[in-house]
Amino acid sequence: MKNIYITDLDHTFLRTDLSVSDYTKKIWNSYEQDSIISIATARTYKKTMQFLQGVSINAPMILLDGALIATVDKKIVDTKFVSKEMADVIIDEGAKLGIYPFVLSLLDQELNESFTYSFTLNSYQTEILKRYANDDHTQGYKNLRAMEDNFKIVYMDDEEILIELKNRIEKVFGDELKYILAPEAYMGCYFLTILHKDADKAHGIESVSEAAGFDLSRLSVFGDNLNDIGMFDLAKVSIAVANAHNDVKKMANVVLPHTNDEDAVAKYLEGLRDG
Repeated sequence: MKNIYITDLDHTFLRTDLSVSDYTKKIWNSYEQDSIISIATARTYKKTMQFLQGVSINAPMILLDGALIATVDKKIVDTKFVSKEMADVIIDEGAKLGIYPFVLSLLDQELNESFTYSFTLNSYQTEILKRYANDDHTQGYKNLRAMEDNFKIVYMDDEEILIELKNRIEKVFGDELKYILAPEAYMGCYFLTILHKDADKAHGIESVSEAAGFDLSRLSVFGDNLNDIGMFDLAKVSIAVANAHNDVKKMANVVLPHTNDEDAVAKYLEGLRDG
């Protein structure tokens, strides 16, 4: 039976500049033949594939915080959507506070994605959009409405206002939805991600386990942020990088001495090979 290694991307496997070093590619790819290797990320399929050029993946990927499970060759294994009706209510609740989200949606079965936003943007959102300047799937609207199949609704702002928004939305939907409030390490703000109640990395790993037929008792996972804790609970071995959130380190079986910028995942894997 093969061992399984699943890693988060941002601030874990990717360097801060969103690159993957040649060293990390070499070590990670060396596990392809005798292990199951994949990723679990908040990123979309398109962005993930851009970042992982030259990186081997031989099992379905957990994307968009678990809202999408798909293979490298675009086979959809599972989806968890927020309905248009629910998403529009969420947008309206945010509008009462003068804030608007990014809405990430599925357009078709070829994994074409929609990234929509309101023309009313705060400084954090304006900065993020600069990184998507060359992407053809982003679209701004004066009157933002959701699509039919929405993976997630994401707000970026100061912690206090997002706590208030989270409380408002929870009063409407309760546990019908999942709410992730966490610091945004790149921007210095917070983000509130709203998803289907079963869209998370833990449920994603269970879906991948069923699709790939692997044994969870042989699973090791790598992560750094609060949305990784669910998969830490499932794994035989949970590994936090040195730059991980303190709450994540507390949950980990192993806390690495190296950061994502120091090839932490690859150094751990190389250490396993060295005995």
